[in-house]
Amino acid sequence: MPEIRRVAILDDHQHAAHRYAAWHSLPEGARLTFFHEHLGGPEEVIAALEPFDVVVAMRERTPFPAEVLDRLPQLRLLVTTGPANAAIDMAAAARRGIVVSGTRAAGLTSTAELTWGLLHALTRSLPAEERHLRDGGWQRTVGRDLHGARLGVVGLGGVGSRVARVGLAFGMDVVAWSAHLDPGHATALGVTPVGKRELLTTSDVVTLHVRLSPRTVGLIGTEELALMRPDALLINTSRAPVVDEKALLTALHTGTLGGAALDVHYTEPLSADSPWHNAPRTVLTPHLGYVTDGAYEIFYRDALDDILAHAAGEPVRVLTP
Repeated sequence: MPEIRRVAILDDHQHAAHRYAAWHSLPEGARLTFFHEHLGGPEEVIAALEPFDVVVAMRERTPFPAEVLDRLPQLRLLVTTGPANAAIDMAAAARRGIVVSGTRAAGLTSTAELTWGLLHALTRSLPAEERHLRDGGWQRTVGRDLHGARLGVVGLGGVGSRVARVGLAFGMDVVAWSAHLDPGHATALGVTPVGKRELLTTSDVVTLHVRLSPRTVGLIGTEELALMRPDALLINTSRAPVVDEKALLTALHTGTLGGAALDVHYTEPLSADSPWHNAPRTVLTPHLGYVTDGAYEIFYRDALDDILAHAAGEPVRVLTP
């Protein structure tokens, strides 16, 4: 049976991972290391993880392309939180004989909840008003009503459907589009299925809830942003590459888009010189969609189960190319 010697838990920014699983149940002699800071680029990842035979990755925060996997000679098990990870080169892992295991899905509800937090923050200027109040000021902005406004949901899956239901509860006119939208599912929710162009041109708020794939990279680019109303708002709690970053920054700086709220970013954590630090009419959060007690309990407990199963010679939740 495989021997477990050194286990790495990555991207534990909140120093919280130790609380969510019984790590003391790891095989005797196994050494556990929590990495509380992002490791950085490929060379930094290789240098830090070269001695480890088990690595637990937090979603797609740390990529594992072939160039990294080929230079981690000790690695035998790579666990990703969640049931899939687009940042792992699965073919390279298989070629190297590295087992890749996932966990159960988590964060659908919490991401939908955060979407509404971002939407309210943007429509009512909550971050700016809170800062003004603490500085001794009072009301400076005029908010926007949601009742009667149109909410355009791009992607009506697990998260998108939850967001749509809340929009309906607020009295919004909710429409949806995706490349493979099921009109029957939309209608059953009380949502109107529409074409992509109609959603973009008529929605007061557009919120994105699609999976990252070659088909969805750049789904919202210069052309799509130009279709949106100049007072429209864009919410992205999906994946950063779904939106063309440069095109969005241009739209915000030129005033052709009303605002954007983003929980996902091309580079995470944001670099000190990121242009987003000075982007106008934005609300930014550090990828908090899945960062809740409930999600972490699933992620880390399942990750520990994956490690113990691997140590017993019976790996579970194995992902394949």
